[in-house]
Amino acid sequence: MALNLSYNTPDFNDKRFTDAPAAKMESTPADGIAPEKYHATSNFPEYVKLESGEWKLGPEGRMDAVLVYKDGELEVTEARRLKKGDMVVIGRTENGEEGIFVHNNCFSDKVESEDKFTFRSRGTRETPFSHSYDNLYEILKHDKDHGHIVWVLGPAVAFDKDSRDAMQGLIENGYCHALMAGNALATHDIEAAHFGTGLGQNIYSQALQPLGHYNHLDILNEVRKAGSIKKAIEILNIKDGIMYACEKKGIPYVLAGSIRDDGPLPEIISNVYEAQNRMRDHARKATIVITMATQLHSIAFGNMTPSYRIEADGSIRPVYFYIVDMSEFSADKLANRGSAQAQAILTNVQDFIVNLWNHLSAW
Repeated sequence: MALNLSYNTPDFNDKRFTDAPAAKMESTPADGIAPEKYHATSNFPEYVKLESGEWKLGPEGRMDAVLVYKDGELEVTEARRLKKGDMVVIGRTENGEEGIFVHNNCFSDKVESEDKFTFRSRGTRETPFSHSYDNLYEILKHDKDHGHIVWVLGPAVAFDKDSRDAMQGLIENGYCHALMAGNALATHDIEAAHFGTGLGQNIYSQALQPLGHYNHLDILNEVRKAGSIKKAIEILNIKDGIMYACEKKGIPYVLAGSIRDDGPLPEIISNVYEAQNRMRDHARKATIVITMATQLHSIAFGNMTPSYRIEADGSIRPVYFYIVDMSEFSADKLANRGSAQAQAILTNVQDFIVNLWNHLSAW
């Protein structure tokens, strides 16, 4: 079962580690500027050898960041956050040659076939996902009380009555600790709650409503008039939906803006770096991430999510990352951007979320 994956701690008594030099560090020349030959991080666990001989693990790693050493601790941070004088780890090798070790084979996993030639070695729409679902059920049941479950949602989740109801049920029953989305998901969810439509189409019957193309614009206007999503829910007497459930249960959400946004809603974060900072707060805490039907948000959150998490007792567990989409392209794109641990479930998101909720609600 996926929850039984154990962390393979490197043997730092091995000669290649004991003979390795301490990592070099240089101070940043100015705010937001890394020194020459800075070490760029991955989302794998990365160890740095200190002058004391200790190999120190950087916490909450992410791709394309730098390692800063301060007050005896390492921090993985974005280069734009650097302050003049910060001590940054230098070196571009990964096997200890410069006191930096990138631990990519860190968790026990399935034993690969010894056959040199095999069929079906990568996930496609033909791949059976029964085992993936069973693992996902167990992880969510565990992390409901012992983890931080993050959902990254595209608007398709709100365009279908059953999927919207299922997501509401998951939130209300503790299977969501944070929600990442954009203006569209929140807008169309509130549109569905008030008008029963998504972009003017009935979310159950698919019937197009007269002047329905105004509905999401009217919702944007009403929410902006109210001043917040929370206040609009009260004024419009909304009693269902994804945003309703988040407000009801006090679940934090980060709504990142984009150039194409209508409105937008008052809670939309228009500054992309502020949005990234807020998303990164949850990426640092995440134990499982499920992204659905949103390629750009999936890649963005994948880039800032570690593949591991250091628990309070010092143990290290994997961070699970699932991408759910009908398109193999989206899953491949995420993996090609460095999120090698991301597991794809290639299916319609409405079917996926309803199947998930039907199982968990019966548990």
